[in-house]
Amino acid sequence: MFFSTISPLIWVLIGIFLLIFLIVKVKLHSFVALLISALFIALTEGMPIEKIASTISAGVGGILSALALIVVIGAIIGKLMTESGASQQIADTIVSSMGGKMLPFALLIIGTLFGMAMFYEVAFLIIIPLVLSIAKEANIHYMKLVIPAIAGATMGHSIFPPQPGPMALVSAFNADMSQVYVLGFIVVIPTIIASGVLVQRFIPGLEQMPLGDVMKPANRLPKAKLPSFGISILVPLLPAIIIIISSLVKNLCSNTDTLYQIFSFFGSAEISMLITLLAAIYFFGYKQELSGEEISNHLSDAIRAISNVIIVIAAGGVMKEVIIEANVGQEIVRLIGNLSISPLILGWLITVLIRLMTGQGAVSAITAAGIVAPMVEAFDVNPVLMMLACATGSNTTTLMWDAGFLLYQQSFGISIKDTIKTWGVLEAVNSVVGLIIVLLLSLIL
Repeated sequence: MFFSTISPLIWVLIGIFLLIFLIVKVKLHSFVALLISALFIALTEGMPIEKIASTISAGVGGILSALALIVVIGAIIGKLMTESGASQQIADTIVSSMGGKMLPFALLIIGTLFGMAMFYEVAFLIIIPLVLSIAKEANIHYMKLVIPAIAGATMGHSIFPPQPGPMALVSAFNADMSQVYVLGFIVVIPTIIASGVLVQRFIPGLEQMPLGDVMKPANRLPKAKLPSFGISILVPLLPAIIIIISSLVKNLCSNTDTLYQIFSFFGSAEISMLITLLAAIYFFGYKQELSGEEISNHLSDAIRAISNVIIVIAAGGVMKEVIIEANVGQEIVRLIGNLSISPLILGWLITVLIRLMTGQGAVSAITAAGIVAPMVEAFDVNPVLMMLACATGSNTTTLMWDAGFLLYQQSFGISIKDTIKTWGVLEAVNSVVGLIIVLLLSLIL
C-alpha cells in the first residue's frame, strides 16, 4: 500500500541509484546489478509477482532478438578486418591520401568508420595501435591523433545502426533507418570536428602527457598481403549501403508490391549484417588465403570476446521492460505536459543521466528507450531526431565506473586528471554539440 502512494518515477530513480551503488561501491558485475535493480523496481512499482518472471523473459527475449545476432556478427567482422590487415589498409590509405597536415581529420574518418563497423572496445583496440604507429612515423605527439580517432569512434558507435544502442533506439521509436544515417552524418560531421580537432586548443599540457607501456604501435603486415582499399572499406560499410538502398526503393513502391517485400527483407539489420558477414568471410578470409579452420577459430575468438557484452545487454533489456511496464514514460509525459522544455532536450538529459550513473553506453540507450518512447507520440516528435538526441546523450562524459574511461586511462597509462582533460572533455563536447545540431535540425524538419 505504501509503495503504491509514491510516483512510479521515484521508484525508478531509486532503482537506478541502487544500480550505481551495486556497480560502483559493491563492485558487482553489471549483469547481476541490472537484474537486482530491475527486480527492485518491479516489486516497488507493485507489479504482480506472477508477472515478474514473464516480464524478465520478455525483456531478455525482446532485446536479444533485436541485438544478439547483430553484436555477434559485428564482432566477427571486426576480428576478420584485424587479422586480414583490412584495418591497416584503411588507415594507411586515408592517411597517405590526406597528407601530414590533415592527419587529425584523417583520424576522424578512420575512427568514425571503425566505430560504425565494430563494437566500441573492439574498435578501440584496433585503432589505437594504428594511431601510435602513424604518430611515430609522422613524429607527432600521440595524443594529438588519439583524440580525433576516439572522438570519431565514440560518435560512430553511438549514432549509427547496427550498433546495439542506436538499434535499440531505432526499434523503440520506430525511426526510419535511412533517415537515421543521413541525418546522423549531418550531426556527426560538425560534432567530431569540434570534439576531435578544435577542442585540442583548449587542453593544457597535451603534448606533455606520457605514454605508458601497455599500448604499442601495431605490428604491420606486408603491404602486398593486404586486401585492396576498396574492399577493405566497402565490407564494413555494406550494412549502411544495403539499408539505405532498400529504404529508397521501398519509398518508390507500395507496401503490397513484391519488390517492397524483397527489399524489406534484404534491408533488415539482421539480413544486411549476415550478407556483410559472408562478404567478410570471403574477402578477409578465403581471399587472404586463410583456411576454413583458421576462419572458424577467428569466429570463435570473436564470439568469446563479446559474450560479456551480450549478457549485460540482456540484463539491460530486463530493466527496460520493467520500466515500460511501470508506465514511467507516461508519468514523464504527464509531468512535463505543461512545461516549455523541448522533448528532445528531455530525452537527451534522461539518457545522459543514466549514462553518467551506470557508465554503460548501450545500457543507457536501451533504458532510455523504455522511458522516452511514449514521449515521441505524445508530443509528436520526429522519431529520428529523438533517436539522435538520445544517442548523443548516451555518448557523454563518464567517470571511473565506466569501462570506456578505464580502457582509455589504462591503455595510455595516464593519470585520472589527464583522462578527464582528454576523454572527459571530448565526450562532453560530443554530447553537447551533437544535441545542438539535433535541435537546429528540429527547426528545419
